[in-house]
Formats: sequence, C-alpha cells, structure tokens
Amino acid sequence: MTIAEAMKKSMIELKNENIELPKLKSRLLMQFVLNKPRQYVIVNDMDELEKNKEKIYFSYVKKLRQGFPIEHITHQKEFMKLNFYVDSNVLIPRQDTEILVEEVINIAKKNNCKKILDLCTGSGAIAVSLAKYIENCEITALDISNDALKIAKKNAISNEVQNKITFVNSDLFTNLNEQKFDIIVSNPPYIKTDVIKQLEEEVKKEPHIALDGGDDGLYFYKKIIKQSYQYLKFGGYLCLEIGYDQKIDVIETLENEDKFEGTYAKKDLCNNDRIIVTRLK
Repeated sequence: MTIAEAMKKSMIELKNENIELPKLKSRLLMQFVLNKPRQYVIVNDMDELEKNKEKIYFSYVKKLRQGFPIEHITHQKEFMKLNFYVDSNVLIPRQDTEILVEEVINIAKKNNCKKILDLCTGSGAIAVSLAKYIENCEITALDISNDALKIAKKNAISNEVQNKITFVNSDLFTNLNEQKFDIIVSNPPYIKTDVIKQLEEEVKKEPHIALDGGDDGLYFYKKIIKQSYQYLKFGGYLCLEIGYDQKIDVIETLENEDKFEGTYAKKDLCNNDRIIVTRLK
C-alpha cells in the first residue's frame, strides 16, 4: 500500500464515522507516523508504506474513529505560532484563545505591564505565549493539577521561556503569596456540568476538571472576580475568556462586585463573544 492509498483509505473511514476534517487528519497522522513534514508526505505519496508503519498508522486511525482527539495521538498543537506538547492531562489549546492572548499582549505593551498572573494555566499555552512575545515580563502560572504543571513546564522549556515563568500548584489564589500583578488572565473551566455529557466525543476525552464550570458555568468567574482585586495593582487588568453565551452574566458579576471599571468584550473569528477585559478602580 502506498502512502497515498493509506491516506485515502483513512479519509474514507473517518468520513464514514463523521469525523471532522478527515483529509487533514489523515495527512497529519501520516506525518506523525513517518516523522516527516507536510511537504515530504505530498511529494512522496506514491512511495510504499512499510508494513509496520502501515499497522501503526491504522491503529491511530482506529483511535480517531473512536473519538480520540488527534492531539492526544501526536501530542502536538500549534498555538500563537508556537508548538505545544499536549496529552489527556490538559485542555487542547484552541484558536479562539489566541484572541485573549493577543489582547493581553496589546495591553501589556501599551501600558508597560510586566507582572502577569495566569490562572488555570493547563498546558501553559497562555503563559508561554505571553512570555515569548512580551519583553522583560514576569509570569506566574497557577494550576490545581500537578500533571498539568509538568506539561506546562515542559512547554516553557521547549519554547525557551522557562526563566520568565514561575509555576505554582494552587487552587486559584490559595497558594499565592501576597503579590500584586499588572494583569490577571484566565481561561477557566466554563461549561455547565450537565452540558458536558452532550459535547462531541473528542471534547469529552479532555480532562473533566478543565471543562466543568459548575451548574451555571460561572463557578470560576465568580471566585476569580471576587478575589482578584486583592492581587491586582490599582488600574490593573483582569482578562477572561468566556463561553459564547456568558457575556451578560460575567459582566453582571463584575458590576455586582463594584470594584472594576472600563469593562469591554471582544468577539472571536466566528463572531461569538469570547473575552472580557476590565480594570481595577
């Protein structure tokens, strides 16, 4: 069987299971199995695929058909033009979250913000990206999961920013010393508990702890908003990713605290409300 034949067979199998982007995923899997770049697979697609690699390839195709995210097989995800290692211990970084990171970078550069706190860091995608693109910054990255922190540290090292990030095992602010930050950023769990079981199979394979935002999806926003003012400098920024239908609820929570001003929201590429930014009075 040639490389092209294997990818075609894979594409048909994935399409039959209604797996999204079957052509792209078939090629990405082939790149991973051959440990070769995209160009190699395209140019050499008439080459025979070694029997052992064919077997490995179709074992991975089977996993995709069972609903496993391709990132849990290849352990690779691009985010903010950087490469990240991911596995089943962390949420796979989404393109939507780049809107949040880009806004924080803009705020930091415009206001000369150096001290930044990333809550619920997971794979470290936000913290590592900020450390990479903001000069002379000091990032503190918190997560309740030690397994997630190991991955975040690995990503900091592979992207050569480990000296700019301090990782702390903490349930939100619990283990944080009395520090004040210019910016607090977070992409917390925000899916309603009873909605999780209705999600796509791929998403359900991701860590439950990184998805579950409580009965109303607002559990972490309420805690972060209630406590964050103690850790922000005056005029410091709180930047949050939100679910597409949570803008009004999160802004209402901010207004009830009466400690923030200048609140605004921004949309993602699909025109959904995606982030909320506010400042400490």
